[in-house]
Amino acid sequence: MNNDKAIQVQDLHKNFGDVYAVRGISFEVQAGEIFSLLGPNGAGKTTTISMLSCLLEPTQGDAFVMGHSIRREPMAVKSVIGVVPQEVALYPDLSARENLLFWGKMYGLRGAALRQRVDEVLEVIGLTERQKGRVSKFSGGMRRRLNIGIALLHKPQVIIMDEPTVGIDPQSRRNILDNVKELNRQGMTVLYTTHYMEEAQELSDHIAIMDQGKIIAYGTHDELVKIVGELDRIDLTISTESARVIERWRATEGVHEVSAEDGNLTLLVDDSNLVLPRLFEAATDAGVRITSVEIQEPNLEAVFLHLTGRALRD
Repeated sequence: MNNDKAIQVQDLHKNFGDVYAVRGISFEVQAGEIFSLLGPNGAGKTTTISMLSCLLEPTQGDAFVMGHSIRREPMAVKSVIGVVPQEVALYPDLSARENLLFWGKMYGLRGAALRQRVDEVLEVIGLTERQKGRVSKFSGGMRRRLNIGIALLHKPQVIIMDEPTVGIDPQSRRNILDNVKELNRQGMTVLYTTHYMEEAQELSDHIAIMDQGKIIAYGTHDELVKIVGELDRIDLTISTESARVIERWRATEGVHEVSAEDGNLTLLVDDSNLVLPRLFEAATDAGVRITSVEIQEPNLEAVFLHLTGRALRD
């Protein structure tokens, strides 16, 4: 396989009986880059990385990690990857250091080499001063950072991270994103899954947008945003049930897409200066009051809305 490619995915499928979780996806991750799989919950991201981690066998297709087939060489694949799962895999009654020592032994590390590597990982994840603390007393963010540390113990060439910032506070989220960027600066290839558009936008060299088991768009951030062309994005809130106005707006000249959630609406339009007066007029006719308006540059959420008719947050 191509030495420039850390991961090559070729027509990968996975179904569980009649349920099709992944439907024939293909993509490549360059060595030394951060690559994000972006999509809503249920898009197939976790199933995809479970196959790449050799935890699930594909129904069809293959993938190569650092040149090793996930079908034919699963042990070779596991030797070159580190995996950070969604669910934190730690022993709560042990300290941070004890957890790292335990998992380091699972990777085959011993003696002085193990102790040195644990010291190095604690420094990377910023837990040196808390290394003797019991994990049961740690915050969610600290547990997530320790979870990342475990995946780094054996110095993998590729680290696979499945939504590592879900359910943690903003400060811990910031720390983890900075960790990801620092690992990448040190030369590590990162495959990162998220349903947070902002994370994919900040971190990624390339992004694949997933929905319903398929990759619906793939490229750099700038390449993806060009999919919506010159369309403007308008975010609005209204005073009442959106159903009273949404169909009127969909029929309004210059409006391409409308998505609604809990009184928050996102529209893609040709020219906001021309379309906004028409939106206000339609809202007035429907007896709806617009309470806020924000015009934004097109972004990844606009791309997802344009391709699926739904907002990424749905």
